[in-house]
Amino acid sequence: MTRLRFPYAALVVALLAAPHVHAGEDGFRPLFNGKDLTGWVHVNDHPDTWSVKDNMIVTTGLPIGFLRTDRMYENFILEFEWNHQPRKDNREGNSGCFVWADGIPTPGQGYFTRGIEVQVLVNLEYRDKKSGLITATSHGDIFSIHGATCVPDRLHPLDWPRCLPSENRAKGFGEWNHYRVTAQDGVIKLAVNGKEVSGVSKCNPRKGYLALEAEGNVCWFRNVKIKELPSSNPKPSEVAFDGTGWERLFNLRDLDGWKDDPGHTGHWKPVDWRLVYDGKSEAKDKNLWSAKDYGDFELVVDWKFTGKSKKKMVPVILPSGEHEKNADGKDKQIEIDDFGDSGVYLRGSAKSQVNMWCWPVGSGEVYGYRMDKKMPAEVRAGVTPKKNADKKPGQWNRMFIRMIGDRLTVVNNGVTVIENAQLPGVASRGPIALQHHGDPIDFANLYIRELKK
Repeated sequence: MTRLRFPYAALVVALLAAPHVHAGEDGFRPLFNGKDLTGWVHVNDHPDTWSVKDNMIVTTGLPIGFLRTDRMYENFILEFEWNHQPRKDNREGNSGCFVWADGIPTPGQGYFTRGIEVQVLVNLEYRDKKSGLITATSHGDIFSIHGATCVPDRLHPLDWPRCLPSENRAKGFGEWNHYRVTAQDGVIKLAVNGKEVSGVSKCNPRKGYLALEAEGNVCWFRNVKIKELPSSNPKPSEVAFDGTGWERLFNLRDLDGWKDDPGHTGHWKPVDWRLVYDGKSEAKDKNLWSAKDYGDFELVVDWKFTGKSKKKMVPVILPSGEHEKNADGKDKQIEIDDFGDSGVYLRGSAKSQVNMWCWPVGSGEVYGYRMDKKMPAEVRAGVTPKKNADKKPGQWNRMFIRMIGDRLTVVNNGVTVIENAQLPGVASRGPIALQHHGDPIDFANLYIRELKK
């Protein structure tokens, strides 16, 4: 089965370059201008999570999320200083610097992204309860997260892909620490306050974004600068997800950007990083529609069913889109465990709905076109999934939907299930909707990128 290719190749647009700043004699240039967050992108935080004060980038630590650079980096030396502010409960202060990170959060994980994390942490030394061995520290750990991979310079006590520092050099709450991160050819070395203490190698990705993490405590960053090193031409499989041009459709706080009918209140609601629907909207139109119309676009949407299963008889769908028949000419039916039904309406139309359901054919089909017998055979076959790529009920799925003209491609969990299918008569523009079907479902990581002709 064809694996996910876009948006890594054909539809990748030019990266947004930060305002040009000349490097100094040492080859370094500022990544932060000391005045505002030019050159940085809010990904999954609130605008007030990050601010600028006294030549510092300041994070409140909440809500948890990250702020990334507006372009990718491959080989470089990064230097910055950080200072965790004391907290009344004296618990650990947590933050981090992501290296070679994806441009949007990990599927089904609304806080962080795939990449290599350089820990920015104070007041923590974690010991495994069984062995008593130290497994995490606040002195410069480096580790891979959410699907990234790396090999630590020293074997971890529990064989985690995490390098513990060779010595403790980081200062505590209210004190400034200096980090020097050297990243080259998939190798990362970290110097804490002037001495190298940790490292990892064989990293994948090895080209991507740099990001600062908000994770519960007020932290200050200053003197952020970078020196780029020559490229070693990573393979496409070693490059992070391109975040250029993607805009968030859900701000984690409210339904701003959606047509929030009073009948939706308490039914379509933000819960942490999820958009939770209980299946019981009281609005006249129970679907949740975007306030904005879209023409050509790519859409990312994470989803999972949260309800209990019920037995249901459903028809067997053939690759042609037709229903398989019994000897008596009636539809052949099979019993399934049905956890729910939903979907995404494209360009204002219920007919152009990309399905999310539990039928054996799998999610991604366009029911309105497949069932329309006036449509040509190639259209009905084209909107029928090539494969069931759904995760098990209760697990998160990530769907990419690309709509250009009247052509639709759907990639579900990395597998292309609908490829360049034609939707004759589909509108050229219109809003997007998350479908009400009477079943509870969670959505997350809703991002859209408009494609300009």
